[in-house]
Amino acid sequence: MIEVEHLTKRYGPRTAVQDVSFRVGKGEIVGFLGPNGAGKSTTLRMLTGFLAPSGGAIRIDGIDALAKPIEAKKRIGYMPEACPIYPEMRVREYLRYRAELKGVASRAIKERIEIALDQASVKEAGDRIIGQLSKGTRQRVGLADALVADPPILVLDEPTAGLDPNQIRQVRDLVRGLAGKKTVLVSTHILPEVESTCDRVVIIHRGRVVREGAPDQLRQAIAGGNVLVIEARATHDQLRGALEGVEGVGAIESVEALGDGRVRARVAVEELGEGAERVFAAFARTGLVLRELRPETVGSLEEVFGRLTTEEAAQPEPPASTDESSDEEAAS
Repeated sequence: MIEVEHLTKRYGPRTAVQDVSFRVGKGEIVGFLGPNGAGKSTTLRMLTGFLAPSGGAIRIDGIDALAKPIEAKKRIGYMPEACPIYPEMRVREYLRYRAELKGVASRAIKERIEIALDQASVKEAGDRIIGQLSKGTRQRVGLADALVADPPILVLDEPTAGLDPNQIRQVRDLVRGLAGKKTVLVSTHILPEVESTCDRVVIIHRGRVVREGAPDQLRQAIAGGNVLVIEARATHDQLRGALEGVEGVGAIESVEALGDGRVRARVAVEELGEGAERVFAAFARTGLVLRELRPETVGSLEEVFGRLTTEEAAQPEPPASTDESSDEEAAS
């Protein structure tokens, strides 16, 4: 549904986004993560046709978004980080105006407005003037705007900014409920929300994609390969004896004495699933008590994010472009 290939954006000599490629499949929810200034919002603005790229290709639902921007935009509900809503209008009035602009059929507008208000949990403010609403409620009006035309694709830039914990939970439940129904690309700084909501994440830093994959896959990759953590009631020598000669089990990378006759070890294996089965069988044969057997993972997506962006921060900056053109024109 969303395909990005070698996307680049330059502002004179400065490269804001460089050679970014990723894909979001139909019905998939993907988190788009990166520190401030990484190029997230710039990338989303290019995807949604509000900023012209300096190079690369964008396809939205199979449509070339650069060749046919209007057709591509019809398939996207976009919620920018700072929602540009009219403060003097009432909420329903504003959503009607937006629905008309988006080409919603006249007979369906009223129903679509009520559905969007309900989905964004902002129905109680439907008749109020937008300028009199709190920041969090205005943010939810922006979310209702993204939903009002019932687009197949949603691009949400910091949708929970300014919301209280209850409102954040409502947005999280909404996004999670869209799984399989809509394609969603969501940028946010609340990493636990991404971990509980998204199928995959794309991490961008200094304008480049540094890693992508399912949260579990990223944690495993950062942990350093196929490693099993084993806790057993055994001595160091008994542990080594149980694992010696087991097919697919490599070096014991570390052993820690825990007291009370227990040890914890990190063991390299060729493949996690089969390796765990063979380790379990080996302990069963020896009669040793196996208390824990699990893949080694980084504790959280937040830790993965921190390691990737911190390590990448130590790398040299991408080379500046020699293209002196401003390239700041907006996409039509």
